[in-house]
Amino acid sequence: MRKQFAVFIVRWLLSSFGLWVAVRLLGSGYDDVQINATIGAFLFAGLIFSIVNSVLRPIIVILSLPAILLTLGLFMFVVNGILVYISLRLAPDLQMSFFNSILTGMILSLINYIVSSVLEISTHRRETT
Repeated sequence: MRKQFAVFIVRWLLSSFGLWVAVRLLGSGYDDVQINATIGAFLFAGLIFSIVNSVLRPIIVILSLPAILLTLGLFMFVVNGILVYISLRLAPDLQMSFFNSILTGMILSLINYIVSSVLEISTHRRETT
């Protein structure tokens, strides 16, 4: 249980970092919206994203399975964008267009992939030694 909580905390912090990077790189996607969010806003948005990702992701993936299979998995980018869009709609002080949410989902997927790989390598080393 402690390991799962530690992994959740790491993913939450890295999701917050990924959202910060995406907002700095992409902006909001709206011409008239200027984002002046604090670190706390990004941490809160990362927490919301982690919870939404844990709860809604399985449901959305199951419902969109025909589109995912038809596009050979590329529709997962849209699924990630939907999750980011929902999370940022729930978070105060942050807004992003749907297209930028899809790009942010790609950034977060890349960060999540890197972290998962590093954690898998470190646990594999512990098991072999």
